Amino acid sequence: MTPHHAHSCDHGHDRDHGHGHADPATPYGHVDHHHGGVARRALLSSAGGLLMLAAMPGSARAAHATRAGSAVPLVAASRTSKLTQGTTLVHADMHNHTVMSDGDGSAQAAFGSMREAGLDVAALTDHATLFAIDGLSSGEWNTQGQLADAANDPGQFTAVRGFEWSSPLEGHINVWNTGDFADLLRAAGPGNLYNWLAARPAGLASFNHPGREPGRFNEFAFKPSVLQQMVGLEMFNRTDDYLFEGWSSGKASPLCVCLNSGWRPGLTGVTDEHGTTWGFHEGKGRSGLWVTENTRAAVFEAMRARRSFATRVSGLRVDATANGVRMGSVIPLASGDVRFLVDIDRGPDWDGKPLRVQVLRPGTRVPTVVDVVDTVNGAVADLTVPLNAADGTWVVLRISDPAVANGTPGPAGHACNDFGVAYTSPWWLGS
Repeated sequence: MTPHHAHSCDHGHDRDHGHGHADPATPYGHVDHHHGGVARRALLSSAGGLLMLAAMPGSARAAHATRAGSAVPLVAASRTSKLTQGTTLVHADMHNHTVMSDGDGSAQAAFGSMREAGLDVAALTDHATLFAIDGLSSGEWNTQGQLADAANDPGQFTAVRGFEWSSPLEGHINVWNTGDFADLLRAAGPGNLYNWLAARPAGLASFNHPGREPGRFNEFAFKPSVLQQMVGLEMFNRTDDYLFEGWSSGKASPLCVCLNSGWRPGLTGVTDEHGTTWGFHEGKGRSGLWVTENTRAAVFEAMRARRSFATRVSGLRVDATANGVRMGSVIPLASGDVRFLVDIDRGPDWDGKPLRVQVLRPGTRVPTVVDVVDTVNGAVADLTVPLNAADGTWVVLRISDPAVANGTPGPAGHACNDFGVAYTSPWWLGS
């Protein structure tokens, strides 16, 4: 297929910092403060006195990130889309660990670090394992809720408590916005966890580092009752691109297996931080969310709507439409031409940087790439592609740097063997 050329549009460049109104979300509450006697929890002994530390705002704003190995601020792209109205971009990291599970750092410092690093939305998601062995206890769960409530600053910074359900064989799943948590005693496998989640309809969840554990969520066995609640699939975890995870050992792409099974997640990036410098690592995964305001309620609404993109560079803005429909939604079309517009910008540091947009469609083992379009940072890529639901119902756009190789490549000659910069959430063809 002949590539189309990108062009630039000027539909607004004003910065919007995501200020909002009072957060209507219910605080997590203060219950039990017991932390057990395990040595790794010694740092938690002064939790009450350090609650204010987590709430202290940092001097860095989300408009500025830090270049790798440098204290010089990177001026990020505007928060205003060139394509859509009514929402503002926030930079999010929804997967982080502390000494409450297998991380190195005190939970009291985590939210403050992430805000100082320039994130707008952040979550702590320590492991829920078995009998609180190297994982959350009920007291620690309550303490994390206190820390999140103390750090939460509606309109400026959203702090979220969650947990990572952790099976060494079947995989790990992050869960947010529930009043309790499920370990392997409460939910021994993915199916059990889905049943637990379905009983908590406000809860949201994500498939983490998909394919790292051998069972891959029972090969992404579909559970219709939680279709709307499974809102995430991590495409970037730490510094890794998971598109071809397992390919070298004969497994199919997690993206293909997940979406072909019927799941409809948004695509995300996370640092999965286990150290003590939460938010400050350049090159690790993070997400962009398009929110109506920076509050818990609005963040969860954006996650449910799949208004998210995955990246592993700071300060990036990505928005995309297909025949005017925003990423994460259904294109009301069974067959025909689909015009994609893709707004990509990382600010002046990337002015003129060559990038590519790759159109990914269903494949059995790896995605089929039906079009590749050259563009540059700051432009709106404009491409029209014929799509047919008979070939599969989903489509994803991958943004790449053609000058750098993919560290985990797929089949020889595949178009996605270059360096992944971002993934849009999917669209689905149908009614």
